[in-house]
Amino acid sequence: MSKINKLISRNCGVICPDSVEDYVQAGGYQGLKKAFTMKPEEIIDEVKKAKLLGRGGAAYPVGSKWEQLLEIPESPKYIVINADEGEPGTFKDKILLGQDPLRVIEGMTIAGYVFNSHDGYIYIRGEYRAIQKVFQRAIDNAVKAGYLGKNINGTGFKFNIHVMTGAGAYVCGENSALLNSIEGKAGRPRIKPPHLAEVGLFLMPTLVNNVESIATIPNIVLEGGDKYLSYGTQDSGGTKLICLSGNVVNRGVYEIPFGVSLRDAIYDPELGGGIPNGKKLKFFHLGGQSGPIGSEAQLDTVYCYKVLRNAGLSVGSGAIVVMDEDVCVIDYFKGVTEFFIHESCGKCTPCREGNKQIYAILCKISAGEATNDDMIVLKRLIDTMTKASFCGLGQAAAVALNTCWKHFESEFEDHLNKKCPAKVCFTEQERGE
Repeated sequence: MSKINKLISRNCGVICPDSVEDYVQAGGYQGLKKAFTMKPEEIIDEVKKAKLLGRGGAAYPVGSKWEQLLEIPESPKYIVINADEGEPGTFKDKILLGQDPLRVIEGMTIAGYVFNSHDGYIYIRGEYRAIQKVFQRAIDNAVKAGYLGKNINGTGFKFNIHVMTGAGAYVCGENSALLNSIEGKAGRPRIKPPHLAEVGLFLMPTLVNNVESIATIPNIVLEGGDKYLSYGTQDSGGTKLICLSGNVVNRGVYEIPFGVSLRDAIYDPELGGGIPNGKKLKFFHLGGQSGPIGSEAQLDTVYCYKVLRNAGLSVGSGAIVVMDEDVCVIDYFKGVTEFFIHESCGKCTPCREGNKQIYAILCKISAGEATNDDMIVLKRLIDTMTKASFCGLGQAAAVALNTCWKHFESEFEDHLNKKCPAKVCFTEQERGE
């Protein structure tokens, strides 16, 4: 049985990305046409039946988010799509935006109809400049074909999409920081409450969804929520785009149904294809660099939200970074921490200073200069950052290192004695070889 189920990625690499004609011939815009025959409440009911959880990492129920916004009387409401895909090891949204942008546009238009919103914004990562051009052409062609702009499909409904460009700041992946950036302000997180559904873009009620989340909406509307749910598990509806990278044979983006095991994702010939050169797995890093790591003992864990959460893992952004036996965990997490130092907005002390201090201790460990006291400080820093950081970036920055400690505490201790199992740190003389 195939481990791949292409629902939202079936057009990728098959049709001309910005061609409305190709998209329609492939079944596009049928979801929008059906949506125009339904009441907003009926559409939201289908999304709730689908048990669609946010695909950006937070896993908040999309149907509940939509329902909450619909109940807010203030208008205008805005539709905002977070396409600031800055999580290392994550490149799924790039595929959808560049190879099937009209699916994203159709999903945004359905959301616009549900909330009687006339303006949508998509905030695309600054490094995706070529993709932005493709997306803008798709918007222009949709307007010409009558699927965007004024009087869409003769219904009298109007909806426009505005493309906004990021500037490379990872923190703008946080929804409130993203809205600040769209408004021309510094991309820093807002204090909550008030929540974005109440006071969002331009201080008005706002829906913020991930690219993958909004791209599923046409399928759910067209086929129904129950059908979409049936593709996955009872608690995790549908499919998920995963990004396989690192020490794996077949790197790339794959769409899998929830319920596939992590072992299948990494080793199945249709998917990861195993680890090159017959090497052994050391660990896998799930959901991006802010996500937890897992060990070989967890390979048979089912890939779905509830099971992974119970196992101390997470779906996150869909990234699965595979590392083999030649990787030193200390050296790996020096790189992870360097990333967070560079991307911290500096607003709060726990994140701004915590990452720097963690990096300094990791450098001491890899140089064989650390002591047991440094290990105690490292644990305290991890705990402080997790509890006291202002936004999710700082809170999650130490998650991976914390789970690494649980799986590889002995490797940290080895380094105190100038022993590196992967033979990455220290010279042969220092290791006593």
